Amino acid sequence: MSEMNRPPIVTILGHVDHGKTTLLDFIRKSAVAVSEHGGITQHIGAYQITTNSKLITFIDTPGHAAFEKMRSRGAKVADIAVLVVAADDGVMPQTIEAVKHIQEAKVPLIVAVNKIDLPEIDKNIQLAKIKKQLSDQKINLEEYGGDVPLVLLSAKTGEGVDKLLEMILLVSELHEIKGDPTLPAAGVVIEANLDKFKGPVATILIRNGTLKKGDQVMLGEAKGKVRGLFDFNGKVLDWAGPSTPVEVSGLEAVPAVGATLGELAEVKEAEAIQSLVDKLKQGDAKTLKVIIKADKQGSLEAIQASLEKMNEEKKVIDFIYTGTGDIGDENVKLASTVGAIVIGFNAKLVPTAAKLAETEHVLVRTYNIIYELLDDIEEVVQTLLEVGQLEEVLGKANIIAEFPHGKNEKIAGCRMIEGLIAKGQRVRVVREGEVIGETKLKFLKKVKEEVNKVEKGNDCGMLFDPPVDFMIGDVVESFRVL
Repeated sequence: MSEMNRPPIVTILGHVDHGKTTLLDFIRKSAVAVSEHGGITQHIGAYQITTNSKLITFIDTPGHAAFEKMRSRGAKVADIAVLVVAADDGVMPQTIEAVKHIQEAKVPLIVAVNKIDLPEIDKNIQLAKIKKQLSDQKINLEEYGGDVPLVLLSAKTGEGVDKLLEMILLVSELHEIKGDPTLPAAGVVIEANLDKFKGPVATILIRNGTLKKGDQVMLGEAKGKVRGLFDFNGKVLDWAGPSTPVEVSGLEAVPAVGATLGELAEVKEAEAIQSLVDKLKQGDAKTLKVIIKADKQGSLEAIQASLEKMNEEKKVIDFIYTGTGDIGDENVKLASTVGAIVIGFNAKLVPTAAKLAETEHVLVRTYNIIYELLDDIEEVVQTLLEVGQLEEVLGKANIIAEFPHGKNEKIAGCRMIEGLIAKGQRVRVVREGEVIGETKLKFLKKVKEEVNKVEKGNDCGMLFDPPVDFMIGDVVESFRVL
């Protein structure tokens, strides 16, 4: 281990119009070194400044309500959060939301009271009001014996900004923020897009270790080899150490914002797998399981935010997976496994995935107008609420005979009476209108040959896995839950 102090990673959160962007812009323009590429700072979602000969990394989190999730992730990848509160407005709804993100992320907090230059406010009265509001949100300020410092500033004039930067460095020292540059890189994707010249690119905030040109990386489902490393000034880098934001090219696909690299990725992948296993064990058929693919991360975030709003009262939408890029075989296979539908927005369904969707009976819908997508999903949700679950019966067969198989198994001799039944489908055995068991087909035989499907009018033999204690006269149904 070669741990050493690393620059603090800071996110600025707060209510809309309270001055977050103005503050970030002032810090950037006053403290960022002039680029050797003409002084133009490219927007990669984060940048570094130098103050008192020390570096601080800022995450430039978006402020629009549709991007709540991205702001939440911004708080979780940061070492320190700055909560901006306007002196004239005080604590507002998005301020409270930001406080929730910060408290959940368990990161040190600094309160920055902005707009103290406004002539029409009584600073003492407003400050007393803000302190009371913060106390109501369980924020314990230093002057009341707590550990949260408060700084007065004006992002417009720059008054107090230097004190804020000093406070960030002080909090960083108190919390001993460390990193080990000798380790393989571990970090988080904070922005990603498809560049018409560079191809898929991502801004990775290196939390620990060092990322080098030529390194193989895996960011969620997107993999690649690092062919280009660029800082926020567009300068070409050979490597990037702890707390450094870098734009990376050489990826095979656009990764999701929030995708992780290195050790962080292993933890996240394990959690995701466990979450999926839990869902499968629960087998909740009263939810609409969805997989969403979109062309851009911004579109994806907006769609998911709108669907989550739709999902607030009745938790009927289950987000199995969301990502950017085309709808591929892996998306259809996952949908088939968990009984989900696949939604694409400006995303193509690749030919092999289209064939697989047909074989696996997976419903895929693609859209290029967002309100049409939302209208369709809302209609499905309403139907789901009315009937308790939304499903489609694909085929039915009467059990007309039974035959012993092996030691403890038996084959159901069936006659198809409706639709088709295929291997891989979910099937259930129904007796006098009641389901006695849900299972899958171990094999499906027509005469003596094993087949993949049997249609109406044909006789067949079915072996269930797991076994179901069926009787002659029962009905076998194949179905899918939408």
